[in-house]
Amino acid sequence: MTSESRQRSHRRLVVLAAVFFAFSLILLGRIIYWQVVRRQELLELAELEHYQTRVIPPQRGAILDGTGSLLATDIFQYEIFATPRDVSNPRWTAEQLAPLLERPPETLWALLERKDLSVTLAKQIPLNVGEKIASRGLSGVGAIPLPQRIYPEKELACHLLGFVGAEGDGFYGLEEYYDDILQGEPGSRGGERDPSGLQMIAGYGSYVPAQEGPTLVLTLDRAIQGLAEESLEKAIEEYGAQGGTIIVMDPWTGAILAMASYPRYDPNRFYETSEELFVNPAISEVHEPGSVFKPVTIGAALDTGEVTPETTYNDTGSILVGGQVIANWDWGARGETTVSELLRYSLNVGAATMSTKIGAEKFYRYVRRFGFGEPTGVDLAGEVAGIVKTPGDAQWHESDLGTNSFGQGISVTPLQMINAMAAIANGGLLMKPHIVQRIIREDGVVEIEPVVRRRVVSLETARQLTQILVEGVKKGVAELAYVEGYSIAAKTGTAQIPIPGGYDPTWTIASIAGWAPADDPRFVILVKIDKPQAAPWGAVVAAPVFKSLAQQLFDYLGIPPDEIRLARE
Repeated sequence: MTSESRQRSHRRLVVLAAVFFAFSLILLGRIIYWQVVRRQELLELAELEHYQTRVIPPQRGAILDGTGSLLATDIFQYEIFATPRDVSNPRWTAEQLAPLLERPPETLWALLERKDLSVTLAKQIPLNVGEKIASRGLSGVGAIPLPQRIYPEKELACHLLGFVGAEGDGFYGLEEYYDDILQGEPGSRGGERDPSGLQMIAGYGSYVPAQEGPTLVLTLDRAIQGLAEESLEKAIEEYGAQGGTIIVMDPWTGAILAMASYPRYDPNRFYETSEELFVNPAISEVHEPGSVFKPVTIGAALDTGEVTPETTYNDTGSILVGGQVIANWDWGARGETTVSELLRYSLNVGAATMSTKIGAEKFYRYVRRFGFGEPTGVDLAGEVAGIVKTPGDAQWHESDLGTNSFGQGISVTPLQMINAMAAIANGGLLMKPHIVQRIIREDGVVEIEPVVRRRVVSLETARQLTQILVEGVKKGVAELAYVEGYSIAAKTGTAQIPIPGGYDPTWTIASIAGWAPADDPRFVILVKIDKPQAAPWGAVVAAPVFKSLAQQLFDYLGIPPDEIRLARE
């Protein structure tokens, strides 16, 4: 070999050595990269490949009325699934499952032969069947308990309760408002398999139990709710009305004893119901209240000291406010009239006289004090604030000072209206309405205490208003609400329904709100009847409904007539 050949051979060896060295460096770098830099990631991937985790859904918290009656709860049904690669004998397994799942064995066999990682064999399997399948220990077959929300009383209190959707989320009412806590906390069950994916490795696995949601105990009384709903449906049928609302409250605490609206729906079958029926009219729909609002106006006039119950004014049958003529509901002129008489006989001219006498600033201050134009803060989803126009607002007009005084041109919810009347009933305190009185958790019980929002009027003003309203029931426009032997304070209202360009010439909203016994109230009732055909007046339509329900509540609550009750004191 010549010197030149030896040099070429040497260069080739050097190049090969360099290439081999470079390749070795690259290989070593990849080994270090995967074995050191990404070692943890590889271990986690390997673990995930052989480790299966299933979520254990929690049981949603139950909802009970104040007497312990069950209004909403979860029942469990099973979803049956399989991991086909773990099924050792698909045909035999299908034959075992067929009679339990009531499905043809051929259909199940076809599912078990699929190459999918997991297949669903059946859903909504009864609890006893699911437990039987789980206990048989069929290889590759599992059963997952899934909660289903049910409402044992069906339509009862549907607008208060709301419902739970297919994905487990609460909608409307209590189910939505308390959704975060009712849902509870999901658990999990996991297990590691051997590299073949067939056998569970002993000693490996995890289990985190699901935490059940807390139980809500309501202020609602199932019996009173039933009476309210029956009274409402009977009235709607009798008067040919299109809908309505009845609320019963404890004026001292703001506790809601009943809240009924019509039409109703079955939350168990919410998917068959038109969405507009889900809305709770008691808190989510507004209306012009009409004359049931007049105690607010008279309360403001009395509380400012501008007038007393005996103060008189000259009722000429009409009054001009902001360029608008306001007349009494019967177009009559009363002459010299006291403040007590204007409320007793529900005189629009008198109400407008009072609002203009105290002035816009004081009038609207009291309207706001009574809670209008703001949410009540009730623990239900979907509450709206209502509409109150005040001086300085673009849409407010001077004439509103007159029309607002008798509940026209102002929009309220039924809950706002009854809460304002409750403030008069309890001596002048505006309460925060609430529907939940107790939350029962695993670690203890949370009591919901009554909340006083503010003082609205003085105790003396509240007493004066109460006496005037009692006279209105004894010998005034609300006399059809009178229950023999009991003192009742109440005010009726007949409200026109606004339409573009004015008011509907045909339809009205008939209402009444009041409490009893007047001197020591046990309950406040609001009745609102929408578009009655038989008669337009609250005094004719709503007052008899109030009377009937009040009589039933006297009996149910064991309230004796005044003569007996007062003799015991």
